[in-house]
Amino acid sequence: MASASLQFFAFILALFGVFGDIAATLLPNWKVNADVGSNIITAITQMQGLWMDCTWYSTGMFSCTLKYSILSLPVYIQAARTTMVLSCILSAFGICITTVGMKCTKLGGDSDSKSHACFAGGLCFILAGIFGLVPTSWYTREIISNFLDQTIPESSKHEPGAAVYTGFISAGFLLIAGVIFCTSCFKRQQGAWIYPPKQHHFPSTEQESNAGYNLKDYV
Repeated sequence: MASASLQFFAFILALFGVFGDIAATLLPNWKVNADVGSNIITAITQMQGLWMDCTWYSTGMFSCTLKYSILSLPVYIQAARTTMVLSCILSAFGICITTVGMKCTKLGGDSDSKSHACFAGGLCFILAGIFGLVPTSWYTREIISNFLDQTIPESSKHEPGAAVYTGFISAGFLLIAGVIFCTSCFKRQQGAWIYPPKQHHFPSTEQESNAGYNLKDYV
């Protein structure tokens, strides 16, 4: 029962990780540049994401432009696009597989098949967490290096946006969920190996002797 509750807790973490992973991939605020002029009316906030760049004005207007050209983008943005999409796909596969392999569900067949499915789903979550952690770390490193570069003007410097923090948190949720799923299945299999079921063997000679004794009593 404790293992089933732990798997359910890991499944909830994985759901938060999947939703956060998808949100971080689609949000346009991976890096933010707040440019405030002398007048409050001219204050604007520029946001850049993986798929579009958006500008929000203090007057309430909001405009976005899509990044159509892939080859013109920097390498870290191209890599972030690929790895974040892979992270979303793997985490979605992990949700489907662990739904079959969890103890609290009636899918997946016997206990061995459910254990294998649960372990495979945990591996999907771990890979999804790694694929989500790599681009967010790389993207943050680029933002910090450009921010500390003295040759870049202040108006061109950016700070990490909410999408980066969402990606970090989602990757952590997926990694924790994957480790819980894998270790729960491993502990159950290891217990079966260490403590095999006891089998009682009765010598055939003893049974034959008892059978012969009983037959003599009826003669």
